[in-house]
Amino acid sequence: METASKPRYGLNPYREWIEKEGLRVAEGVSLDLFEVETADWPRYGVKGSACHFAGSGDYCNMFLIEISAAGSTSPQQHLYEEIYYVLEGRGSTQLEFAGGRKRSFEWGPRSFFAIPLNAKYRHFNGSGSQRALMVETTTLPMIMNIFHDEEFIFNTPGAFQSREGDEKYYNGEGDLFRGKPGSNVWETNFVPDLNALELLPWEERGQGSSNISFVLADGIMHAHISEIAPATYKKAHKHAAGTHVLTLTGDGYSLLWNEGDKDFTRVDWSHGVVFPPCEQQFHQHFVTSADASRYVATGLGNMRYPLTAAKRLQKNKVDRSIKEGGNQIEYEDQDPRIHQIWLEEMRKRGITPRLTLPVGN
Repeated sequence: METASKPRYGLNPYREWIEKEGLRVAEGVSLDLFEVETADWPRYGVKGSACHFAGSGDYCNMFLIEISAAGSTSPQQHLYEEIYYVLEGRGSTQLEFAGGRKRSFEWGPRSFFAIPLNAKYRHFNGSGSQRALMVETTTLPMIMNIFHDEEFIFNTPGAFQSREGDEKYYNGEGDLFRGKPGSNVWETNFVPDLNALELLPWEERGQGSSNISFVLADGIMHAHISEIAPATYKKAHKHAAGTHVLTLTGDGYSLLWNEGDKDFTRVDWSHGVVFPPCEQQFHQHFVTSADASRYVATGLGNMRYPLTAAKRLQKNKVDRSIKEGGNQIEYEDQDPRIHQIWLEEMRKRGITPRLTLPVGN
């Protein structure tokens, strides 16, 4: 039987849901989260904004949540994962699991935590005079595009007890699993302050670099924190889209380019600036201060649950030269312009570079 109705092809249920929610949307190659405008979001009972980036990919997004003084979010429960970072403010989060089991923890600036899958939760601003500003990376785009059923995603009862984690995971403790440099994992649900977290050396990614990866709430989301040594920069590398890079400390910039590009796209960053590099887009991070710089990256597929074939392969490519089939460009193989641009930036700031490259760079 033929129908005269318009066919529904090429749909994006996640984008349709965002429009239905009436949620304010911020878009760009990068965004300064402190400058993103928020608006009332009835579902959460606070102000919010969806943050969409050119390099977000199809799996993850970001929501910016602004809780007014003495305010709180409405109770939430859903079948997508989320990882929070506190940009400013202090408060607490209360969780309720199947059977009435409850847990809570207090957070402050630069706290980092995950909500266990389908747990009931609520955030409370602990200040009576200042707002709290939080950003969450979520798997909602993937989950909404798979199920395209709002009722199922937000109102399905179900207990995922393995996701709750040990009691110590809610008070800042965790378990460290050591591997080769770049493969060390901290398992927890809550990090009180990402600035205070001890990182482990990863010289293969750059002179003086350090890093640690996370498993949070036994989830499938990726997260890692890296530190770039003062007055240095990391080696260029590439990977799949959707890794949201958020600056925590320090000042600097990143260059992004696709293979064959004649010019670079530049993103200047400081605390609160986010950018996800696009699919297989080379990117390189440069510190332009005498202090170290930290960033946290969130996305899909971690050390425990890579989720995709590409993620499984990436583990062995991330710090291996492209000349050997990896995803990294060694200092001696990079475009000579890259080092010269950085040296000029350091000269402008009167900072002595601490990175010396082979002759010709």
